[in-house]
Amino acid sequence: MFGPIRIDSMTEPAKTEVPALRGRRAQRGPKARVRPRVSVFGVLGELLITGGVLVLLFLGWQLWWNDAVMAASQSRAAESISQGWVDEVKPDPAPAAETGYGDPVVATAPADQSAFAVLYVPRFGDTYKRTIAEGTGTNVLNSPDLGIGHYPGTQMPGEVGNFAIASHRSANGGGMHLIHELQLGDAIYVQTADGYYTYRFRDLEYVPPSAVEAIAPVPHDPDGTAVDRLIALTTCNPLFSTAERIIAYGVYESWQPTSAGPPAELAALLPAA
Repeated sequence: MFGPIRIDSMTEPAKTEVPALRGRRAQRGPKARVRPRVSVFGVLGELLITGGVLVLLFLGWQLWWNDAVMAASQSRAAESISQGWVDEVKPDPAPAAETGYGDPVVATAPADQSAFAVLYVPRFGDTYKRTIAEGTGTNVLNSPDLGIGHYPGTQMPGEVGNFAIASHRSANGGGMHLIHELQLGDAIYVQTADGYYTYRFRDLEYVPPSAVEAIAPVPHDPDGTAVDRLIALTTCNPLFSTAERIIAYGVYESWQPTSAGPPAELAALLPAA
């Protein structure tokens, strides 16, 4: 007889292990990168930074590069008109009398935007020269061929009263960028078709933009009777601002006709004929 079958006596199937996993921990797959959320404020901040950089670049172009280009253009135009007046007159350096050339010739103010004089200020540099035209609008002050405007109603070069002119300080050629560097006695020359007028710098004044009495025939005394021949160079102050005006006053010293040639100091700065 067969005895009962004992289960524990049966042979169990052998257990196997995967060699590649023996003694190792199971490895996980690569972590997924979590992209940061794009917020409205972040985008706005980047746009503001970009806009700020563009504004700074524009200001640099406007106040430096464009200013230099305009200055060079205005200088060339002034040199051309100056030489044209000289070429039209036969040289005659001998003075009309021992006392000089007498009272200066005073021309009539021209039409708006018409060029009638050239300004030279040695303190502003050996190559500085700018055309003066009638009027102080943007058609004059922002022009690549002009740059300095004459206040309508004020006196003309050599006339008793106040020959008042205006220019930008640091844009569109910056015709009076260095006005604050003028020193007592510095020469200010004005050339017209008639001749050369010499003024000497006297003082600086700072006034609000509304102080129109500063360019009266007698500055700050509109009812006064003028006895002096003055020049007033006006521009904005401080730099890169229109908060106030800075005015450089000069006093007339002498005059000589175009035929006599320019004053000695100015002749040394002009190109040889």
